[in-house]
Amino acid sequence: MVQFDEKSYGVSKARLESLFDAGTFVELGAYLKRSDAETDLAGVVCGYGAVGGALAFAFLQDSGRTKGVFGERQAKKIASLYALAVKNGAPVIGVFDSAGASVYDGATALAAYGSLMKNISDASGVIPQIAVIDGICGGAAAVAASMFDFVVTVKETSEFFVSAPFTVGKADRASTLGLAAKETENEAEAFAFVKELLAMLPQNNADMACGTGSDDLNRKISVASDYDVDTLLSDLSDDGSFTALYRDYAENARFGFASFGGVVAGVIACDPKKKGILDIKTARAATKLLSFCDAFSIPVLTLVDSEGLDASNEAENAAYASELARLAMAYTSSECAKVTVVLGKAYGTAFTLLGSKSVGADLAFALPTACISVLSPEASVAFVWNDRVGEVSREELESEWKEKCASAAVACDAGEIDDLIDPSELRQRICASLAMLSAKAEGAPTRKHTALPL
Repeated sequence: MVQFDEKSYGVSKARLESLFDAGTFVELGAYLKRSDAETDLAGVVCGYGAVGGALAFAFLQDSGRTKGVFGERQAKKIASLYALAVKNGAPVIGVFDSAGASVYDGATALAAYGSLMKNISDASGVIPQIAVIDGICGGAAAVAASMFDFVVTVKETSEFFVSAPFTVGKADRASTLGLAAKETENEAEAFAFVKELLAMLPQNNADMACGTGSDDLNRKISVASDYDVDTLLSDLSDDGSFTALYRDYAENARFGFASFGGVVAGVIACDPKKKGILDIKTARAATKLLSFCDAFSIPVLTLVDSEGLDASNEAENAAYASELARLAMAYTSSECAKVTVVLGKAYGTAFTLLGSKSVGADLAFALPTACISVLSPEASVAFVWNDRVGEVSREELESEWKEKCASAAVACDAGEIDDLIDPSELRQRICASLAMLSAKAEGAPTRKHTALPL
């Protein structure tokens, strides 16, 4: 019988069991040793069970067992777990907490990390993968964790870095840099968020994400001219079901998942209080979410209220055009269902890039009061009609521009907006649109042959 630290083993197993529904966790490879010559176990707990009633697989590096040292056997154990997860089409949750590889292992340790990375890469786009950083995750482990679809950090305990001691990334740093989708207070909160996120996601790329609840599809809402985007998302979604991501990274918009009439969608929503500026961080977060949603055929809802692009030296000196190009390609190349609603302002290239029909939206709507223009009405009047100032006031000219050149009705006449929506019917129309497009994930029906006329 393999000898091991029973106290450490029990704590680690109990930690992982808490992620699953009570009584459902089954451990895999419980007695795999670090090597044939050692009595220490591999330093990772692996297993499967039910999370919210659905099958899921998980591993937890045991820092209490030889500091969770990573090596060939630990990689083998995780690889076996991945093989079962992919075969069964179920998500993988990885809890990272290891001091790293043993320097005595040499090339085998480096190859072990390569094996882990390959498993993660091979499963990417097939099953959802969520990483929880609850301890040290450095060097190659940080690279591997970043390959997961979403990373969750734990305040005070997470150490997420590539090179130390030069930079030791704590949880708050990881979230502000966009490395983590969510920062939590403790492991229990991290696991609770993982469960919330999994409830929004499909089991695999052949499955469909389904929301729960009995909220009225035709429930009326109100949209004030100075609306709060968080309140609006809560009002629009089923039972206020919005699960937010990257809140500490991209502050000019909201990103996450929500259920609309039982259909789960990825959400990209501009924050008008931040002028909805499409800066580098917003573009990156939107591109990331679009890529994930497309891989798993999850619809995307884009709510536009943006005064345009980031006109700053900082943006231009940080490959801004390349980031916007990646966003454009994410919209144009994605095949998932896409619904866009212009709620307020949509100026310049921001209108084009944020899910317009020209870059691939299946449906595009606008509120009657929306303003769509190459330049803001103020800038447009100054640029085009400045010679008329004096004949009438600048305010009157700006109002005329909004009505004749920048109204949602004008965009509707041009075919770039499908319909104007009464604000009270916004939830109803979004639910109906996503329900209609839900079959898009299955692809066009295959024709056997034409039906001949009589």
